[in-house]
Amino acid sequence: MSEVNYDYIVQYLRALHTPPEDILYEIELSIARGEQTWPIIKPEVADFIKVLITMSQPKRILEIGTAVGYSSIFMSRLIADDGHITTIERFPVMMEKAKKHIKIAGAQNKITILEGDAKDILGTLEDESYDIVFMDCAKGQYINFLPDCIRTLKTGGILITDNVLHKGGVAKSRYHLERRQRTSHTRLREFLWTITHCDELTSSVVPIGDGVSISYKNDLKEKNQ
Repeated sequence: MSEVNYDYIVQYLRALHTPPEDILYEIELSIARGEQTWPIIKPEVADFIKVLITMSQPKRILEIGTAVGYSSIFMSRLIADDGHITTIERFPVMMEKAKKHIKIAGAQNKITILEGDAKDILGTLEDESYDIVFMDCAKGQYINFLPDCIRTLKTGGILITDNVLHKGGVAKSRYHLERRQRTSHTRLREFLWTITHCDELTSSVVPIGDGVSISYKNDLKEKNQ
């Protein structure tokens, strides 16, 4: 049951979705059958990202949160032959699954996995080096990772962040949530407020999947002229 959109709308959107091929389909099928509980992007979110990548034609993408490699493989098939994806993952079990799936997909030359905690790795990446940053990791860390996401994103680049509505809970009072969820709720609200009110970004929140935010990095020099 969706807490972000009406179930009948979600079902309709997913009926419009063209299923992926080979390893991506196998991953989806394994989850649908209940054999695995791997976190992957929802079909309607995948379609949304597909449009963004097709429109922007990025050369370099940074992903924060590899999981089992589904999104990396999916995006690698949308970028040019000379494009590249750098993805960060901290959990060894996920990394091994991702490496296996990336190898099966034949995408080793287009995807590089950086093993470790994003809070340590992000600071080592160059300024304005990515056309798209896709953040799909621990939701409570989004606000902490945001400064580096903006810094590493090229002017005119796009920041895509998944699961920002947290099953609709972000729109509710924190006191309607279990105590263990309140810190994440507060941090997500801070993240969404920041991206929609800072001069560096022009942002919108789209209620598909579990909520997706899209942020365009402004040219502040041009804006201040």
